Amino acid sequence: MSTTEVSAYKTHKKNELFLFIPKEKDLKDLPNELLVMFGEPKHVFDFSLTEEKVMPRSDAKEVITALKTKGYYIQMPPGEIEMAGNMAPPPERLDNIF
Repeated sequence: MSTTEVSAYKTHKKNELFLFIPKEKDLKDLPNELLVMFGEPKHVFDFSLTEEKVMPRSDAKEVITALKTKGYYIQMPPGEIEMAGNMAPPPERLDNIF
């Protein structure tokens, strides 16, 4: 089982938008256009990633492939539909809420 060491960064531009890069790579090695779009990266944490690891919103194999081919992976924030799926169900009766 191969392990990839990853550094995770967040941005102030959009909540829950993350940039993953190989831990041994430096941010200055990334395309300038990517950094302009992403904004000022703030280091959040480092982690070990294997293909078997379950990630909240990304597929580990997809992340590892992107890290090897592009040198980075961007995890997008949850979409409106995904967020709506996490909402509590409505009350059984709506006539008693006022």
